[in-house]
Amino acid sequence: MPKVIDIISHMRTLEGIFPKREQLVADFVLANLEEISFLSQYEIAGATKVSVATVNRFCTTIGCDGFRDFQIRLAQSVAVSLQYLGGANGDRSESGQLVTQVFSTLVDTLTLARRQLDGKLIEAATDALANARRIAFLGVGGGSANVAREGANRFFRLGIPSEAHADGYLQRMLASTFAEGDVIVAISSSGQPDELLDSVAIAKQYGAVTISLTKTNSDLAKLADISIQIDIPEDQDIYKPSASRLVYIAIVDVLAAGAARKRPERVKENLRRIRTSLVTLSKDSGPKPIGD
Repeated sequence: MPKVIDIISHMRTLEGIFPKREQLVADFVLANLEEISFLSQYEIAGATKVSVATVNRFCTTIGCDGFRDFQIRLAQSVAVSLQYLGGANGDRSESGQLVTQVFSTLVDTLTLARRQLDGKLIEAATDALANARRIAFLGVGGGSANVAREGANRFFRLGIPSEAHADGYLQRMLASTFAEGDVIVAISSSGQPDELLDSVAIAKQYGAVTISLTKTNSDLAKLADISIQIDIPEDQDIYKPSASRLVYIAIVDVLAAGAARKRPERVKENLRRIRTSLVTLSKDSGPKPIGD
């Protein structure tokens, strides 16, 4: 049987398919998710008026290797699922309130991150980036991968060959082609993905400079040559987007602006060329964002 990742969803899927007595166990478990990890199989059997053997069969039916394995896997699932299972975050807010809530969170988070930034590390990072032969921005998952793409989008305009990748295999292969004069920028809010850690280690082995944008004291922070570290608490409102994504993009903008000022003539010429290439696509020749 393939390994079941979401054990709560799997129990719900099997509802009506369980044998009658095992269904009693399933109903009890789903109604008492927070307590199950503290109950013995005898206590569950007593509460559902079934035998201990039935509890064990239930564990096997949902793909676990016995009751202990079931408890461990359920506890892991519950730990990340409870905030999504209740109704506490389901209240409706007026549009005006939503605007205030979301924007206020962004402003507060940006202010918090600003206090944590180390000017010397920002300077070291901009020096490395401004003098890079080529740059690769690496991120995995939704948020970090999008920040990586924004990094490549910002830096190619400075006249530095820049690319972004979210595929772990490709990241490793690319890192193995980097050498002295090249820069890897690894982005992760957790600092734990093995893909990033491996890629940074590989690039360092061949002499590339490695920069990380990540959580304070994380594995990635400790591994990179230059580590820009910030701690950003996640909002308990599960419906609001993560503010850390925009904080990371703001930091990428800081690095891009700093690197641009270290090579002004080349950057001005590149921006002029880019803007000129877009004139035929817009009748507006006045100041506007590069690339809209």
